[in-house]
Amino acid sequence: MEVWTEKYRPKTRDEIVNQESIVSRLKAFVKSENLPNLLFAGPAGTGKTTASLCVARELFGENWRQNYMELNASDERGIDVIRNKVKNFARTRTLGKVPFKIISLDEADALTPEAQQALRRTMENYTNTCRFILICNYSSRIIDPIQSRCAVFRFSKLEREKVKELLKRIIKEEKLDITDDAIEAIIDIAQGDLRRVVNLLQSTAAMGKKITKDLVYEATAQARPEDIREMVQLSLNGKFEEARKKLYLLLVEKGVAGEDIIKGIHREIFDLDIDEKRKVELIEKVGEFEFRLNEGGDPQIQIEALLAQFAAS
Repeated sequence: MEVWTEKYRPKTRDEIVNQESIVSRLKAFVKSENLPNLLFAGPAGTGKTTASLCVARELFGENWRQNYMELNASDERGIDVIRNKVKNFARTRTLGKVPFKIISLDEADALTPEAQQALRRTMENYTNTCRFILICNYSSRIIDPIQSRCAVFRFSKLEREKVKELLKRIIKEEKLDITDDAIEAIIDIAQGDLRRVVNLLQSTAAMGKKITKDLVYEATAQARPEDIREMVQLSLNGKFEEARKKLYLLLVEKGVAGEDIIKGIHREIFDLDIDEKRKVELIEKVGEFEFRLNEGGDPQIQIEALLAQFAAS
C-alpha cells in the first residue's frame, strides 16, 4: 500500500504552507547558493524535514541524493556517529557547482551532550565543504555553541484552515466518501501535526468505504470528546461511581491510553461552564496526575484518583 505521507509530501518550498516567512528566507539562501548552518525548531508535522529536503533538491538538482545525507539522531545519537559517519561525509567534495554538501540531523535534540560538542567541532572544521541542518522539537536542548553557529528557523503550529485545505485536496484526489464531522475529528486528534493528519485519513479510508466520525475514533483508539466531557461532568456533580464506570469503559473496553484521557480532560476543562478560579484548581490537579502517569503510575488508579479529587472539590 502506498504511503500517503510520501505521496503528498511537498516537492518545492512554495508548497510548504503556513510558514511563509521561513520560505522567503530559504528562497534567498538558495538563490545565492550560499547556505549557512540551519536550525529548524518547532512542533512535529509542521514541515521541518520537508523544508530540508526541498532546499537540497533545489540546490543540487538531480545530484541531490549524492550531496545530501539524512540521519535520525534519536537512533544514532552517540559521539561515534559524529566522529565517523558525519565526519567522513563532511570531508568529501561535492558533486556539481554548489561548493558544499548538506547533512541533515533529524531529532537533533536527542543527541547526547558529548555528541553535540563533537558536532560543534565538526561544524567548525568542515565549514568549506559541508553545511548542517539540525531539526528538533525543542531548541533549548541544543547547546548554545551550536545554536550560535546556526541561522534559527522557528516553525509554527499549522492553522486549522490550512490543515483542512490539505485534507480536502487529498479527499478529492483519492475520491473518498467522508463526512464533515469526520474531517473535524481528524483535525482535532492530529493537533496541528500534518503528518499525522495524512496517516489518520489513510488508515480510516482502509477500514470502510464511508469515513465517519465514529470510524475515525475507532481507528485511532481515541476517546470521543463528548465521552470525556460526560465523565468530567459526572465527577464534578459528585457522581463518582458513574464517572468511574465511564473511565473503565474508555480504558478497558475501548482501549484508550491513559495519557490520551488526561489530555482530553485538560482540553475539556476550558469549555466547562464554571468560573475561572475553579478551572485553575482543576488544571492544577490535572498537571499533578499527568506527572504521576509519566513517572510510571497505573493509569486506572491515577485517573480514578483525579476524578475523586474533582468529585470532592
